[in-house]
Amino acid sequence: MRRDSILLMLAILVAGCSLVPPVVTPQSGLPASFPVEATASPDSVTAHTLDWQEFFRDAQLRQLIADALENNQDLAAATARIEQAEAQYRIQDSLRTPGLNAGMGSQRSGGPSPAGTGRATGENHSIQIFVPAFELDFWGRLANLSESSRHQYLATVEARQSFRLSLIGSVATAYFILRSNEDGIALAERTLDSRRETLELARLRMDAGLTSSVVYDQSHALVNQAETQLTQFVETRAQALTWLRTLTGTDPEAMLAPGGNPIGQQEQLASFATGLPSDLLSQRPDIRRAEHRLIAANANIGVARAAYFPSISLTGSNGYASTDLSGLFSSDTNVWSIGANALLPLFDMGRRRAQVRVATAGLDERAAEYRQAILNAFREVHDGLNALQSNADRIASLERTVAVQQSLAGTAQLRYDVGLSPYLEVLDTERGLFAAQQSLLQAQSADLRNRVNLYLALGGGEDPRDLP
Repeated sequence: MRRDSILLMLAILVAGCSLVPPVVTPQSGLPASFPVEATASPDSVTAHTLDWQEFFRDAQLRQLIADALENNQDLAAATARIEQAEAQYRIQDSLRTPGLNAGMGSQRSGGPSPAGTGRATGENHSIQIFVPAFELDFWGRLANLSESSRHQYLATVEARQSFRLSLIGSVATAYFILRSNEDGIALAERTLDSRRETLELARLRMDAGLTSSVVYDQSHALVNQAETQLTQFVETRAQALTWLRTLTGTDPEAMLAPGGNPIGQQEQLASFATGLPSDLLSQRPDIRRAEHRLIAANANIGVARAAYFPSISLTGSNGYASTDLSGLFSSDTNVWSIGANALLPLFDMGRRRAQVRVATAGLDERAAEYRQAILNAFREVHDGLNALQSNADRIASLERTVAVQQSLAGTAQLRYDVGLSPYLEVLDTERGLFAAQQSLLQAQSADLRNRVNLYLALGGGEDPRDLP
């Protein structure tokens, strides 16, 4: 009874022993609300609850994203790192439980008899079940190693989620660049056809002596401008195709049939509400990753502190040993053993103290990373909201500019036809109209990319099935 009481007291003492400091999550310092609100959807769906297949309304873009999530090799490597981290965690966690091995042996030997008149023979047979050296985790060293390994594994899961969102954003960016340049090619080709007709008319008028060669050269300059811009659009489109091919692991051109949404079409993307800044702490995988790394570093302090206390391990075995195989399993041949070892370094030149300092500095580093991840998240959302508002104003201004330039170009052409203005006026207005149309295309493409970036910055596009 006395022995049982001692064991119970020891168990209570050990259970209450913790060398890990409490996990203190740094204060986020986030404001209560964002300074600018995104256009909310009618049912106030937040980005985090809006699936990417619902957010992107272009069927071809959705297919490209699906191909990338299926075939991208960097994402496959991130998945493999998760499997490695999980296996390492399972290995580390298994050390908290005693192992159990079985062994058997049989030996027969011979040699001269004591009298030297014959050969003596001997047999030795054994079978055992034994527990290898197992550390008694009085100070939580193994438990903290397991906890650290588990959160490192969870951090790799969040790292894959971050890359997954980045991949979705990259595919969308490449696709919108592709579409904007296809619209640019169509614009340049229409402009080029019109200017070639004007150039031919100028040649005829020059040949007839109605105008000088200056007008013809000026018309030729307009044609050259359109040809140069057409070449740039074609080159940029080819680069976007190569980028998509790398991201998706497929040939995007084979499935990009006519029918994709033009870059200026409304309702390309679903609308959403931004929610609250505090939501970022649970919605952003990069913040969750930083938090897991923080907890892992905190557990490492407990591992380092445990080195100050004795390391106690047990071994034991039970089995049978006999010189006669037929009588191996009799009660008389039963053998067993049990042993215990304790180790406590007495002098190590400050190594254990330095290990604690390393673990503590590692925790400080992870805390700084956690705070920085929060600051980066808020900055990305803040910048995205500002860009969203600025882009709307920019697009509206450019649409008005295009309308004005079209009117100016038509008026300049009429004035030139009746001899009220030189052809240089027509040249300037044509250039201004073409430049304004290109700027509008670029602004529309940038607006779509910024909306995607804001959606991802708010934690949208995450697949909860990928979370452990």
